[in-house]
Amino acid sequence: MERIQASERTREKLKRLMDGGGESGETGSELVRLAARLIVEEALEGEAGDALGREYYARGAAPGAGYRNGYRPGRLKTAEGAVEYSAPQIADRAEPFRSKIRSILGSRTEELERLAIEMYARGLSTRDIEALFADDEGRSLLSRSAVSEITERLWAEYQAFAGRDLAEFEVLYLFVDGIAERLHLGQPREAVLAGWGILADGAKVLLHLAPGTKEDTASCREFFHDMRRRGLPDPLLVVSDGAPGLIRAIEECFPRSLRQRCLAHKMRNLESKVPETIWPEFKARAQACYRAASPALARLLRADIAATYGSDLPSAVACLDDDFEACIAHLKFPLAHRRAIRTTNLLERLFGEERRRTKVIPHAFGERAVLKLMYAALIRAAERWRGMRMTEFERRQLQAIRTELDRAHAEQTAPVVGATIPASPTHLSSKNRT
Repeated sequence: MERIQASERTREKLKRLMDGGGESGETGSELVRLAARLIVEEALEGEAGDALGREYYARGAAPGAGYRNGYRPGRLKTAEGAVEYSAPQIADRAEPFRSKIRSILGSRTEELERLAIEMYARGLSTRDIEALFADDEGRSLLSRSAVSEITERLWAEYQAFAGRDLAEFEVLYLFVDGIAERLHLGQPREAVLAGWGILADGAKVLLHLAPGTKEDTASCREFFHDMRRRGLPDPLLVVSDGAPGLIRAIEECFPRSLRQRCLAHKMRNLESKVPETIWPEFKARAQACYRAASPALARLLRADIAATYGSDLPSAVACLDDDFEACIAHLKFPLAHRRAIRTTNLLERLFGEERRRTKVIPHAFGERAVLKLMYAALIRAAERWRGMRMTEFERRQLQAIRTELDRAHAEQTAPVVGATIPASPTHLSSKNRT
């Protein structure tokens, strides 16, 4: 059986905890303990690798360098409880191997806990790690390569994700939303845009995560162009909130796609314009309109709402009319899909996952730091998504929609045929000139 490094086993435990962890204090304590254990084990394995002069699976040891001989358990006492870890052992050396890192850990548990808490949010800065694993004279016990490996692993994972080929994904429904984060110290919060999709086989996948500065047209356009450059095909439907810049970018970048306005956001907008006493009735009628059996019926119900409330609630009726066709675009799609594609709720829940992580990180900021935290939280949450069921009948419905969208786009972009060119004297026949 292939040997696995102790740090890899700990990483898997930490991943499982983050995937299924609740918001209890005990879960937070366990996260800190496992993160601290992972830091220690990676540092010890880096120290052992430096002593041997080769990586974990590499062969060809120098004479007298020794060889790896399993692990020995270690234990640290911290404010979060005991942290148990596995320390690598080296045998058959000319001089016995003694870990300098183990000798300094016991007196530095406070710094270790601080680094563990920030591990998945801000990443581990090289300076902080070197300070923690330094001897009494201030010399770092870790090589620069070992420190870099610890600090950059999560960032490398994010960069690989943000640059991967998207041509393999046959995206039917694309969802886009943003969340404001503090990307730069001392500056206002800025948008981080996230996109996920439902594929032709019903699977749900996180597609992209990138800073957008704000939800303006230029930032959103670049977000979409990046995905298109990496092979993202035209979806049938793009779902977003009502941000004007985001809407304009969708219409520019996806001319072969329909656009759906998130109804959860829309209903909140309507509620703000209706008196509390009238809202239950108005809400029921608006929901009936948005959930009608067909777009034609939805338009009739909208007209009825306008006739009933137009004089008393003009702002609410105007809000209902605003971008109405985008609010009912989902009614053109299979009935079983409509509930899932009429809101960006799944992204909202993902952002909730990310917020749960930041609750233990009171001062997480910086573009790289925030992106690492969001990526760690969102990609692990995405692994738990359940797919959407796709029947053969629904596939035929979707194919018919695709054909109709392509036909409509071709008609809109086709050059005008048979246009009359004004005659000039040189174009006239001799008969007409006489």
